Amino acid sequence: MAYLPMTARSREESHRAATPLELFFDLCFVVAVAQAGKQLVHALVEAHPGTGITGYLFVFFGVWWAWMNFSWFASAYDVDDVPYRVATLVQIAGVLVYAAGVPRAFNANDWTVAVIGYVIMRLALTAQWLRAAHGEEGPARRAALKYAAGLVVCQLGWVALLAAPNDTKQWLFLALVVAELSVPLIAERGFQTAWHPHHIAERYGLFTIIVLGETISAATVAVQSALDEHEAVGELLPIAAGGLLIVFAAWWIYFAVPAHERLTSNREAIPWGYGHFVIFGSAAAIGAGIEVAIEHAVGKAHLSSLAAGAAVTMPTALFLLTVWLLHSRHFKRGLAQQAVLPATALGVLACTFAGGNAVLAAGLVSAAAVAVGVYLSERGRHPAERVTGV
Repeated sequence: MAYLPMTARSREESHRAATPLELFFDLCFVVAVAQAGKQLVHALVEAHPGTGITGYLFVFFGVWWAWMNFSWFASAYDVDDVPYRVATLVQIAGVLVYAAGVPRAFNANDWTVAVIGYVIMRLALTAQWLRAAHGEEGPARRAALKYAAGLVVCQLGWVALLAAPNDTKQWLFLALVVAELSVPLIAERGFQTAWHPHHIAERYGLFTIIVLGETISAATVAVQSALDEHEAVGELLPIAAGGLLIVFAAWWIYFAVPAHERLTSNREAIPWGYGHFVIFGSAAAIGAGIEVAIEHAVGKAHLSSLAAGAAVTMPTALFLLTVWLLHSRHFKRGLAQQAVLPATALGVLACTFAGGNAVLAAGLVSAAAVAVGVYLSERGRHPAERVTGV
């Protein structure tokens, strides 16, 4: 495999699909997602929702943003030669270091290991952008250099964060988040990198599947542990069934519309891409919430049944509402179709007050939303048309 010049790929390239390396990259992120979810479960079980949710949002931002940085670069500049593969594998190593630092960052506000992981990722990605700049000319070269400079400046900010007093770190963290989110806006002002709409939509869809898969895995392990210790089948079956219905409905609803059709420029793609922080974060939090509900069912959680139900219903409602806001609403016709997901989100929130049956009730409401969405989509259409609804 020879060294290839790194120039932008065509946005009109046909049959552009995720590569095995990208799938491997996504899979390694499961470790970091699982670590963030595990820490959230511990905080919620111990009745510390404020610190738990705040810590979860902070550490999950690091996971999501690292994935974003690689995915959009790869969509525009993936040449799949030896240097590119090595740089990607280095970024994977950085992700794993970051994941190892998640517990300390979450529980002790100690970001040292996490920042080291980010330094490893950023060194590789900055080298990639510099390589892209070397192969480009004009506006494309300037954009690549802006990306590289932005990565370096922001990473210096994260390193400086380590020396800041603990009581100021959260505020400085938020300032650095704003700086990070600003880099693509500045780098692509006046020039759009050659990301591929269908490829980007597929990458986001695959990561959604991986996060939902982690949710199922975490919930399964929690059920198994509870059964081994308590054999509380009657209490756990409704939670398992409801959780499975929620995840099935989340998958169906997310993939019901062709998201790539709207990704025609940065004006549509950047809000869509940034908004997936909520989709990914809430999808992973559903799994954490199911674990909390299981811990409560077997008497191991120090929280009320209302709080245990909310641990599942709140992220589920947030997922549904955000999917509708980002792309589902653009494909709906008429008030009835538009109202399905917002009404479902409200219905799921109402399930919080169902006590020990909150998860099962939320699952049934989510499943009903899929059924209603399919019915409304098929009504009045030609039988030969394939419709998935919602």
